[in-house]
Amino acid sequence: MKNTVITKNIDDLGRIVLPKDIRKKLGMEIRSSVDVRVEDEKIIITKVQDSCIFCHSKLNLTDFKGKKICHNCLSEIK
Repeated sequence: MKNTVITKNIDDLGRIVLPKDIRKKLGMEIRSSVDVRVEDEKIIITKVQDSCIFCHSKLNLTDFKGKKICHNCLSEIK
């Protein structure tokens, strides 16, 4: 994905909204998890993959080439 910079305002509750087109490009759905990290003067928001890339299960996940895959889907691939 190409680097994108968008200026957003913080609302009264301290929230920002991630634009729909960015969420869609990253495959983020409602209730997706993100990591929020502070480095010097930067706030870095990173998508967290917390479910299987195939079936979206959150159980028995293993890391395979940087992606999360549940044991059931991994055994089907083999």
